[in-house]
Amino acid sequence: MRRPGGLTFAEDPVRDARSARILWHASLDPGILDVDVEPADPAHPESLIVARLAPWLTCVPGRVAGEHAVLSNGDHRIRLDVLSGNLSGQEAVMLSFRISGIAGAERRLVPLRQLVSLHRHGRFGRSLFPAEPRMKRWLTTLRVHDAIVSGASHQDIGIAFYGTERVASGWDTGSDSLRSRVRRLASEAARMTAGGWRRLMRGGG
Repeated sequence: MRRPGGLTFAEDPVRDARSARILWHASLDPGILDVDVEPADPAHPESLIVARLAPWLTCVPGRVAGEHAVLSNGDHRIRLDVLSGNLSGQEAVMLSFRISGIAGAERRLVPLRQLVSLHRHGRFGRSLFPAEPRMKRWLTTLRVHDAIVSGASHQDIGIAFYGTERVASGWDTGSDSLRSRVRRLASEAARMTAGGWRRLMRGGG
């Protein structure tokens, strides 16, 4: 079943997850940095040298003007929406950030620090990209969804996660049987694909 997603453009489905450069719609990506861009003298102390970011930079033209840009190494990302001007094709630029409101400023403090650090040091600093403690659970949920779509039964999923011997001995044993665990994972996968992923994108649990 085809469903509307939250992307500003369709990435090539042949790409794997690490090489894909995903640009989510602004309503699902609250940390986007809105910027106006002007060409600048590379010698100016406030200018951003585009070549420093080139290894991680992907730009997509906006529908009306400007660009959507993402900086990503496959594990971490920084998103910019260029409201006027262009990053692509420039040697150096001056960025003017559009930030309004206390809440809006708070959401953008970390992305701003990440951008400055990447430009200055040429790497995605670990301290600015803390590990997501729920990531393992989310990946498991995605694996369960993929298995169900491929026609796997709950027992097939149990064998893939826990092994044949454990499923044979503990599929229906106890209040927290393997069958119950897989059912919970399947229910969570259904909720996620029914729209729960939007809540995660916006910073919800």
